[in-house]
Formats: sequence, C-alpha cells, structure tokens
Amino acid sequence: MAADKISYKDKKVISIGVISELTGLSERKIRYYEERKLIFPERTGRGTRKYSFSDVETLMEIADRIEDGVQTYEIKKEMTKKKNEKMREERNKMIRGQINAQFNIRK
Repeated sequence: MAADKISYKDKKVISIGVISELTGLSERKIRYYEERKLIFPERTGRGTRKYSFSDVETLMEIADRIEDGVQTYEIKKEMTKKKNEKMREERNKMIRGQINAQFNIRK
C-alpha cells in the first residue's frame, strides 16, 4: 500500500505519551501490550514509538477485554482469528472480482 493511500486512522504519527493520555493506560502497560504482540507501533530512526488512531482503538479494546478478565494470550488468539478472517474475506472478494471480470459478469 502506497504511503499516500494509507487512511489517516492508520498513519503512525502519535507518541506514546499522547497515546497514554488518550487511552488512560500507562506507558508501561502500552509497552507490555507491545511485548505481548497485541500492538505494533512503528519506530523512528531514534527508536521512538509512533502509533495511529487505529492503535488507540485497538488499545481500548484490549483494555476492555483485560478488564473483563480475559488473558493477553486469549486476546492475541482472538485478534489473530479476526485478522485471518478479514484476509480471507479480502482474498475471496478479489477472486470473485477476477471471475466476474473473466466472464464479463456485471452486478
């Protein structure tokens, strides 16, 4: 995906301090979620973490799930399942489009 095609929600431009303020989560907790591979910030050349608005939403979902008593490994499993389902849906959509184009099917 070209950089200019990335949604504003997915641009990694927010520092961990601002993320902490927006979510109410401590910086330590945010780094812990990164260690557990639940969140994936980008790093600047100097190693500063940068997050997106989508990351804020993900962190809030994680915090809600933790508050409900769900363990981080369960959250990761759920997130992986959702990601795989989304990829499968996108692939199927692309294949349907190719088939429709091949046989000149219009909706």
